Amino acid sequence: MSKLTLTLGLKGITDTDTPYLSIVIPMYNEEQRIGAALLKLLAYLARQDYSREIILVDDGGKDRGIAIAREMLHGKENFRVVEYGANQGKGYALKQGILDSRGQLVLFTDADLATPIGELDKMLPWLVPNSEQITGYHIVQGSRKMPGAVLEKRQPWLRENMGKVFTKLCNLLAQTNVTDATCGFKCYQGPIARELYALQQLSDWTFDAEVIFIARKRGYIIKEIPVRWHDERGTKVHLLRDSVRSFQGLLKIRLNYWRGLYLAYPSNAAFSRLANAPLLETLSSFSEKTNLKEDK
Repeated sequence: MSKLTLTLGLKGITDTDTPYLSIVIPMYNEEQRIGAALLKLLAYLARQDYSREIILVDDGGKDRGIAIAREMLHGKENFRVVEYGANQGKGYALKQGILDSRGQLVLFTDADLATPIGELDKMLPWLVPNSEQITGYHIVQGSRKMPGAVLEKRQPWLRENMGKVFTKLCNLLAQTNVTDATCGFKCYQGPIARELYALQQLSDWTFDAEVIFIARKRGYIIKEIPVRWHDERGTKVHLLRDSVRSFQGLLKIRLNYWRGLYLAYPSNAAFSRLANAPLLETLSSFSEKTNLKEDK
C-alpha cells in the first residue's frame, strides 16, 4: 500500500529540520468537529515560541474534514497530510503519522481535542530530569480515571463502564498497569515514539494497550497525569463490535509477544536519550523553575 505525504503551510521548514514538537492527529470523517478543534489548537500554538509541525493523517475519510483542516492551517502552521487511501483504523493511522514525525517530542491527540490542548503544559516538565527524578519519563499520558482528573462532560453510562472494564482487561492481559489505556492524549520522547510505533502490529482500538505493552517490555518509564476531558459526540466506536475486537486484540498482543514480534531490535533507550540532548537542555531550564512533585 503506497503512502503519500504532502507538505504544506509556512515556508522555511526543510526535511533536515527537527522541530521541538510534532503533533499527530488521526482523522476519519471529522468534518463536523475539526474546525472548532483547530481553532483551539491554533490559539494555543500562537502563544508558544518553540518550533513544531502538525501531521494530519487521513484514514480514508469521505467528507471534507481534511480539506477544512488544510484551509485552516495553510499559512499559519507547518503541517503535512499523510494519506494512504482506504480506511485502515486509528492504530494504523497513528503509526503512519508518528513514523512520519521528526519532532524531539511527539504528541498524539484525538481530532476532537476532547482533552484540551492546554493540558500539554502539564506533561512537558515530566519528560526530563528534575530534582525529584533520576531520569525523565519516556512517555507521559493523560488519564481520565485517576484522582485529579476533571470530567467536564461524561460519556454515556454504558460506554464509560465498558471503558473501565477494558482498562481492567488491559492490565490483566497486556500488563499495561495504567489507570486509562485509551485516553487520546499521549506525549513521547520522539525517538522512542518512532521505535514503539515501528513495532506496533495492531490497527484497531487495542493499539493503545499494545504500544504500552511494548514500552513496558522494553523498559521505558511511563508517567500518567490527570487531565481535563469532555465527551464529544460523533465517536467512531461501535460498542458491541469493538468490544469483541478489543478482547481479541488483547489476546493478539500476548500472541505477538510469544512470537517475538516486539523484539525486532534491541531497546534504544540510551541512544534515544542522547538524541534528545537538545530537548533535555531546553526543558531542563523549564523544569528547574517548576516545582514538580510526584503524585501519589
